[in-house]
Amino acid sequence: MKHERHVLASLSPERDVIEDVVGKLCAPSSYQAFACRKLTDSPMPSIEALTEVVERLKAVLFPGYYGDSEVTPDTLAYHTGAHLDVVFRKLADQIKRGFCFVCLGENRACTGCEDQAMDKATAFLRSVPGIREKLVLDVQAAFDGDPAAKSPGETIFSYPSITALIHQRIAHELHKLGVDIIPRIITEMAHARTGIDIHPGAQIGKGFFIDHGTGVVIGETCIIGDNVRLYQGVTLGAKSFPKDANGNPVKGLARHPIVEDDVTIYSGATVLGRITVGKGAVIGANVWVTSDVAAGAKVLKANPAENGG
Repeated sequence: MKHERHVLASLSPERDVIEDVVGKLCAPSSYQAFACRKLTDSPMPSIEALTEVVERLKAVLFPGYYGDSEVTPDTLAYHTGAHLDVVFRKLADQIKRGFCFVCLGENRACTGCEDQAMDKATAFLRSVPGIREKLVLDVQAAFDGDPAAKSPGETIFSYPSITALIHQRIAHELHKLGVDIIPRIITEMAHARTGIDIHPGAQIGKGFFIDHGTGVVIGETCIIGDNVRLYQGVTLGAKSFPKDANGNPVKGLARHPIVEDDVTIYSGATVLGRITVGKGAVIGANVWVTSDVAAGAKVLKANPAENGG
């Protein structure tokens, strides 16, 4: 008994500390800056649920590579249907949560969010075959563009650029449908895993390949043509953007580069602003580009040895 009283006494200071910390963390003033203003009982989007949605979509897009590795042509229809059934239900719920999260954050009442979510989830399902068509070309571009790749399947299993593009192409379709917040969460999942940051709003053509990939940044309003190749550390970004009369940033402007077909941009290059990199152009490593690049041009950093340096 004495031992138990001693243990309880020794724990009491910790309880006091916990109670004090709980009180501080639960004070409204400590969380008002980021809290969603809850006017209804609608829950916020779930990272766990969205992770499951994406993993099931991966199993549909590349069966056997993701999900059940023993899937066969005879069982493919069953597996695909089962995955898509869960995807539809969970995605519709997450889309609705995303709508309500944004509406509440802007202090607006949600109206018709459930019907809108169902419609958008249905429209997204119809886009899945097209997503696969684009990703197959991305996989082929990765295989063709890397002499170290032994098969296209190797790029699906192991290349960070393919992971990033799976997430981005899924998110981009949702972005086009006007889905709130969910597309950004999906691309940031891949960003955290691969170090490749592609905004869901970026428009990316066929046969896109990012070699190595770490540190690549592609902004919201980028437009990228077909058969474009980037290397690690490339930034397709924006310069400073204007502010309104109240000093707030003006959003929604086209502020990122347009990269036309067959362009190659080497590691560490930074391309900023609403400029156009013309078809077939090559931008060398560690180059800073803020003006248009003509079709077929080469923009290279001077080698000091070539200039007597």
